[in-house]
Amino acid sequence: MNTALITTEPTDHADAADWRARVAHAFSRAAPHYAQRATAQHAMGERLMAHLPARADSILDLGCGPGELTARLARHYPSHRWIEGLDLAPGMLDEARRRHPEPIRWVCGDAGMLPHSAEAFDLVISNLAIQWCRDLDRVLGEIRRVLRPGGRALLNTLGPGTLREVSQAWSHPERSAALLDFHDAPRYRRSARRAGFRRVAMEQREERFHYPDLDAVMASIKGVGAQVARPGKRLTRADLARARHRYETLRESPGLPVTYHLVTLILER
Repeated sequence: MNTALITTEPTDHADAADWRARVAHAFSRAAPHYAQRATAQHAMGERLMAHLPARADSILDLGCGPGELTARLARHYPSHRWIEGLDLAPGMLDEARRRHPEPIRWVCGDAGMLPHSAEAFDLVISNLAIQWCRDLDRVLGEIRRVLRPGGRALLNTLGPGTLREVSQAWSHPERSAALLDFHDAPRYRRSARRAGFRRVAMEQREERFHYPDLDAVMASIKGVGAQVARPGKRLTRADLARARHRYETLRESPGLPVTYHLVTLILER
């Protein structure tokens, strides 16, 4: 069986291109089931809504997935002039077009190379996407570039401690679980300052979700595309049995816990 989480991250240009291709492929495969399995992602996305500006005429949802948040924003701002959902995964955009016939522009693109002119948007929003981008400074620089003066960026991302139970269950005596290397809050703050945002605010909280068994835990992760295994990486039956046993030692009354360290950035240009 394939590994369920993240393997070695890119170290040069060729590896970075391969990384983007693997991320796009994994999320495209997950697209048909994403809306049903992304309960944790939807719940964390609610944290962004409290920080919406009173008005936004032009809106970009960065890493829009199947477009649930994009469509909600279109309804929230009924007099908007322009709204766009951008994602790296073509399969996610196909699902967004199918699910949301509203007049929303769906664009396949890379957050590190946004296909927009400067000062194009009043609001850029992103729910749990930028942790997949390997050059944080570049991504935040691009977000600032496409924001109009006075515009706002609302970004949910993840910090250290995310999926710690998964890491503990899948770690092997000879190798640790292959998880993303999540940035800490000071790193996000420094990057936002370097990008030139005039206001940098941040909220942090732990979000915990519970599942009945290990299969449900892994479906909640794999089912939203959060797996980018290199070919040839395999798990044995012994690995699976070990993970089940370790995770059961963490069981709480509501079920097996999965913790996310949610970092919400509220940035203004």
